[in-house]
Amino acid sequence: MEIDRTLKTMATEGCKGFDCSPLCLETLDRWQSPAPSAIINLETIRRELGTCQRCALAGQRQHIVFGAGSSDARLVFVGEGPGYEEDRQGLPFVGAAGQLLTKIIAAIKLNREDVYICNIVKCRPPENRNPAPEEITACFPFLKKQLTAIQPEFICALGSFAAQTLLNTSAPISRLRGSFHDYQGIKVLPTYHPAYLLRNPAKKRDVWADMQMLMQAMGTPLDE
Repeated sequence: MEIDRTLKTMATEGCKGFDCSPLCLETLDRWQSPAPSAIINLETIRRELGTCQRCALAGQRQHIVFGAGSSDARLVFVGEGPGYEEDRQGLPFVGAAGQLLTKIIAAIKLNREDVYICNIVKCRPPENRNPAPEEITACFPFLKKQLTAIQPEFICALGSFAAQTLLNTSAPISRLRGSFHDYQGIKVLPTYHPAYLLRNPAKKRDVWADMQMLMQAMGTPLDE
């Protein structure tokens, strides 16, 4: 407040500005930055999630599967929810579908460490059933915070639940895939979930077409 009053007084006395050195300008820029406590990051979100009891999934889980990968990734993969292996290990996409996702990531010339991988819900639905609406409602705010913290340029939504939740639509994945959509200024490319591909290998061709679209948008050279 004292600085504010001083600057206003100087302005009324005819002071129109200052000749600032680069060091002074850097200091002023830091003053305008948010305080560290106000900065959202993945660690603070994980602490806020805690030992979550916000929905019934908490009663049967082994581990919360928060997410994994680069905290400043350009690309985030969002799936549906953890499966058996994910629940056991506390890591996303480490089962059979995860192994296929790893191959998909390699095919677009990236590693798992280059991207961020997470799910719509962070606890395993029993018997790998679809997440219930109230479970998505309880968990989705944390995914939104993760995306705010990472600020990716691209999201690849894996499967119907990821795509429909992010895009607030009931359209089927077969209609959503094949084109980019928008989530709060982030380009979203829906495609089939790797678990679906394990049951329907003929759809891998469609997913590869989607990945080529993604590579072009990201500026990744396509193989000749």
